[in-house]
Amino acid sequence: MALFGLFSSKEKATLEKGLQKTKTGLLEKITRTIAGKSKVDDEVLDNLEEALLASDVGVETTLRIIERIEQRVARDKYLNTAELHCLLRDEIENLLAENPSAGEEMPFDFSKKPYVVMVVGVNGAGKTTTIGKLAARLKNEGKRVVLGAADTFRAAAVEQLTIWSERAGVAIVKQQMGADPAAVAFDTLSSAVAHHADVALIDTAGRLHNKINLMNELTKIRQVMSKVVPDAPHEVLLVLDGSTGQNAFQQAQEFTKATHVTALAITKLDGTARGGVVIGISDRFKIPVKFIGLGEQIDDLQLFNKKEFVASLL
Repeated sequence: MALFGLFSSKEKATLEKGLQKTKTGLLEKITRTIAGKSKVDDEVLDNLEEALLASDVGVETTLRIIERIEQRVARDKYLNTAELHCLLRDEIENLLAENPSAGEEMPFDFSKKPYVVMVVGVNGAGKTTTIGKLAARLKNEGKRVVLGAADTFRAAAVEQLTIWSERAGVAIVKQQMGADPAAVAFDTLSSAVAHHADVALIDTAGRLHNKINLMNELTKIRQVMSKVVPDAPHEVLLVLDGSTGQNAFQQAQEFTKATHVTALAITKLDGTARGGVVIGISDRFKIPVKFIGLGEQIDDLQLFNKKEFVASLL
C-alpha cells in the first residue's frame, strides 16, 4: 500500500470498511427522508439537514450544504429524490474542493531534509499511534525516519512510541520521564541531521487543561527546533479523534489558538457513525485533512483522498 500516488484497490476496500458505520447511518436517514416523495421539497431538505447533523457534519457546514442544494433546486426548478444522492455528493465534493490543499498526493515536501513534523493533539486521540503508523508507511516508501519522544510527561507515551519505532523499524530519540520536551526535540533534529534522515516526527504532550502552558511549551519547542533546522517545523499535524464528534471541533479550535496548525489527521473513523466530522472540520477550519485512521492495523492510516472519501460515504 503506497503512501503516495494512485489510490489502490486495497485502500479503497479499507476506506469502504472504515466508513461503513457512518455510511449506513447516513444512507438510512436519507432513505427515510425521501420515502414517499417524488421531488426534493422543503420537508426533504429539513430531513436531510437532520441526517447531516446526526453524522456530525456540524451546523455551519450542514447549513452551507443545504443552502447550495436549495439553490440547485431553485435553479433547476424540479429535482426528483432519485437525484438527491448525486446532488449531495457533488455539493460535498465542491465544499471540500474549496480547501485546495486537502487530499494532495504528496503530503510532505521531501526537498526539505529533514522534513520536520511536530505532532499535536490531546491524549487518547491516537496521536502516538498515528506517528507510528506514519513512520511505518514512510519507511516502506524508502524514507529514513527518526522519531522524537517529546511527550515526556507520560511514561506510557514514551514506551508506546518506542514500541512503534521497533515495529516500524525506525530510529527514536528519547530521554527520561519529566525531561524538557524542547531538549528532546533539539536532540531529535540533531540526530536527524547527523544521520541524513528524510523525516523527523516529533511527539508532543497532549494536555489542554492549561492552554497558556500548552501554548508556551509548543512555542518553546518550535523555537528550539529552528536552531537546528532553521525553518522547522515544516508541518504541525493535529491529530483528532473522529469518534468524539463535536468534541473534535472544540479540540481543533483550542489547538489552532495554541499553535499554527497546518494539517489534520482524523482517527478512529472505523468505530463511529460520526465520520461526517471530517467534512465539517475541513470546511470550518480550512486546514487540510491529510490523513485518516480507519482501524488498528499498521497500514490502516490513509492519505486523505476527498473524492474517494465522498464516494465511499455516498
